[in-house]
Amino acid sequence: MPLVGLRQPLVREGERAHKTRSHRTARWLSLAFLGILAAIVAACSGAAANHPGFEPGYGPSGPGPGFFPLQPVSQQGQYIFDFYPVIFWIAVAVFILVEGLLIWIVLRYRRRPTDTELPNQTHGHGGLEIVWTLIPAIVVTALFAFTVDTLGKVETANTSTDNPALTIDVTGFQWQWTFEYKAQGIKLTGVGREGPTMALPVGEKVRIRLHGLDVDVIHSFYVPQFLYKKDVIPGRVNEFDVIVQQAGTYAGQCAEFCGLGHADMHFTVVAMTRADFDGWVAQQQQPEPSQEPPPSGAPSVSVTSVGIVEGFNPTELSVAADTPWSVSLTNSDPVVPHNFSIRGANADGTDWIGQPNADGGGSAVYRPPPLAAGDYSFFCSLHTNMIGTLRVGQ
Repeated sequence: MPLVGLRQPLVREGERAHKTRSHRTARWLSLAFLGILAAIVAACSGAAANHPGFEPGYGPSGPGPGFFPLQPVSQQGQYIFDFYPVIFWIAVAVFILVEGLLIWIVLRYRRRPTDTELPNQTHGHGGLEIVWTLIPAIVVTALFAFTVDTLGKVETANTSTDNPALTIDVTGFQWQWTFEYKAQGIKLTGVGREGPTMALPVGEKVRIRLHGLDVDVIHSFYVPQFLYKKDVIPGRVNEFDVIVQQAGTYAGQCAEFCGLGHADMHFTVVAMTRADFDGWVAQQQQPEPSQEPPPSGAPSVSVTSVGIVEGFNPTELSVAADTPWSVSLTNSDPVVPHNFSIRGANADGTDWIGQPNADGGGSAVYRPPPLAAGDYSFFCSLHTNMIGTLRVGQ
């Protein structure tokens, strides 16, 4: 007869063997999953570290991913860089404590083959509840205070005057950037994946004003080595100040998914001395050389850029082979700029990019090179989804 007070065995022998096999299978599956996950992470890390890309500052010689952010080049980024280890090591300590307790509990109180009863159950413990409530509250409150202090330093550049040395108006639109230096009379719109170049002087406060078109989507202005990003919101102006402390070339990109061309929405920041910056400004202020008019009797074609979604009208053009010709582009899109470019039209096989862009509601005339007979694709380098067919010599 069973002894009074002892419970029945929790499982029968057959069930115990089945569960043992199930646990062993689950353990091997978990190990396989962790191995695959580690391989994927390692592959992504290697790809990022060796990605040649179009972003200056990256590629095989660029910084690879890691547990800590890139070394900042701006005064505001340094504040974030200094605060990051505080949060990181607190998170590591919490992780080690929690996971360590879980592992210790699993090993210390695991069921053994001789166990036939449940262990003593504890319901409620006033002291423990106070400790695990009070400690997180103190940690979170301290982090909140330090975060507010750091954000205050980041949002307000630490100089004696609120007047910036330079103001740059940035407009983000699908899928390109425009940088405008209004006081200097300079306006730059990027073409292709490289995007435009933003020049600024080191050691001086620069105010960056972010504009979004009313008919566009949200973008995000991000320079990794600034350790800072800010959204570009349609119909709203966001701004921030930055003091770059180290001359160099730094990659920038849109960090908010914004549609088909999001991956191509890059730009470059070049920080230089004041003397070099003044020279750059003088160079940009030089009038652009005017295009030579096409030869008398040269054929000309006309095309209209309707919109990002609608594309071009017509979508098929025809010109004679090996003959000088011109293109008249009318931009009926009221806000967004467009241009006319041709895939593989240069002598070296690269894409021919038409300049200047036709602003919203404007027009432009282009003189592409004479082309050999064949079929080509024409497109807008600002919106690579806008494509058409160019038939040469047919």
